[in-house]
Amino acid sequence: MFGTPGFGELIIILLIVLVIFGAKKLPEIGGGLGKAISNFKKATTQPDEIDVTPKAKDETEEKKKD
Repeated sequence: MFGTPGFGELIIILLIVLVIFGAKKLPEIGGGLGKAISNFKKATTQPDEIDVTPKAKDETEEKKKD
């Protein structure tokens, strides 16, 4: 009943999105969706890392001067 959508269903969904958002917004929506998917893939494949290296003395002194 609820399997993967076929070609006809994808065309109907695309037409509905086109009517709702308009032709000018579709490239922006697609680009944003692509960036979101790539960022999600990066986040799931990279191991969790925490940087625990101490800062150099020069960096901390420069921040105090500002």
